[in-house]
Amino acid sequence: MEKHKPPSISVQLQQSAARIHPQRGEGAASNFSESLQWEPSCQYRPLQGGVRITADMPPRLEGTWVSTRCEVRPGPEFLTRSYNFHASRQFSALQHYYSDGGCERPAYTLGVRGKLRLRQASWITRGATEAEHHLGKVSVAVHDPAAVQKLAHRLASACGGAVLGRMVPGRSYELYNTRAGRSCLGALGFSMMEMGLVRLETRQHQGAHGGRKIQELFLGDVHTEWTQRTHHRPTGYQQPLQNALHHIHPCPVCGLVYRSTQQRPPVLPRVPAAALALEGRWVSERCEARPSVLFLTRDFTFHPDRHAWEGVYRHYSDPGCTRATFTLRAAGHYARGNPSARLPGATEMAFKVIRVKVTPWDESSVRLLNGTRPGHCGPSGRWETGVERDVTPTAGCSALGIKLPHKEYELLKTELDPWKHPLLFTGERPTDGLSPDRPQRRPTSFQPPMVLCGGAGGGKAASTHGSGSSSQRVQSAASGSESLAQLGLLALGAALCSWFWVQ
Repeated sequence: MEKHKPPSISVQLQQSAARIHPQRGEGAASNFSESLQWEPSCQYRPLQGGVRITADMPPRLEGTWVSTRCEVRPGPEFLTRSYNFHASRQFSALQHYYSDGGCERPAYTLGVRGKLRLRQASWITRGATEAEHHLGKVSVAVHDPAAVQKLAHRLASACGGAVLGRMVPGRSYELYNTRAGRSCLGALGFSMMEMGLVRLETRQHQGAHGGRKIQELFLGDVHTEWTQRTHHRPTGYQQPLQNALHHIHPCPVCGLVYRSTQQRPPVLPRVPAAALALEGRWVSERCEARPSVLFLTRDFTFHPDRHAWEGVYRHYSDPGCTRATFTLRAAGHYARGNPSARLPGATEMAFKVIRVKVTPWDESSVRLLNGTRPGHCGPSGRWETGVERDVTPTAGCSALGIKLPHKEYELLKTELDPWKHPLLFTGERPTDGLSPDRPQRRPTSFQPPMVLCGGAGGGKAASTHGSGSSSQRVQSAASGSESLAQLGLLALGAALCSWFWVQ
């Protein structure tokens, strides 16, 4: 049987020994800079000429970092963020919360001040830096009378609920102060545990745009369960913030968030709703990280005439997605449900996985698969590096947590990026690794967006379904024109293997 080749990503690694600055941690550590040049068979490039990505450890955080779109946290919660880090290790943060999914109606703003101390490189999440934060003060300013009643109801009277019930819009009220020892943060589900994990990436766009630099700050993920978020220690990331001086262009949201204050939150411009339009092939725009130490890229193809889908999940052992561990190739069917009542613009979907094939890429994966009991993971004892095997006859693979057939309840949404290219958002995977196999476990937030393949490099799937046609359909839907075909997808890999880690 002919062996496959590992996923193609060229990478350059540069490493030099250095001592961490006293303000950034103690002792000696390596100043590690990783650089990669994406070369997938289907590549999305809004800026021609390629993208070179570097991640420096320890990261230099000084400056202001802002949201690039209306963010969605589990719940759901809608917010924008503006974080400012100083060389003195002091930080200030603004979290603007909204009552709508487009971040057009501000509800209240939390103002946070504290200290952040970078520690050592993370032993759990490769490519990240662990940090320790101390809150000094947290205050709230309410912008909507309805939010006053909501906050007063959620905050106990011992935290000042009676006072908060008489809040005046635009005025700041203290919720926490280390000197006074008064905290109302738990009732809000608020914490800054995201500061516990930090990664800074610099994207150097080469070619047509004169080497534009974009800096992105990845902070730790927020637990998908409300009751767990205040003490959750992150191992993955949430949507990155971008440097106020080095961000994507155009970015109308960046400027609005940068100029915001606690009393004057940003009101984002209205984005026309776009119906689902997913013809063709969609791929990850970056190496994606998941909680429980998982790095992967996703690749989906849709067949709307048959309501069928195919997904390829390429897993890696490093944050640059250069060292492949195994690949999952899944297929099945889907059914479209109703528009989401909790997330405007999103659509509820149901997916059934009926076939999965696995390709191990390293010896550790081969040993794991060959160590399973006969009849529990494909052909027992016959796994080889680079050879794809079908695990459908054994109803999945116990070593990877795959059970077939398998049904999941999903949430999908499409938008247009600043260059009017389609983006696909799929439901965020549960932090605890459980599968959304029942309606009440349906996601309430999203994973990083996927991008539509375009041009000749899109591969067979893209040429068959017409990637240009999909782009046009999303744009026409956004302008309020005719309805679009029913489509959907599944984010299977993270749920199936959230615990699987190859050293």
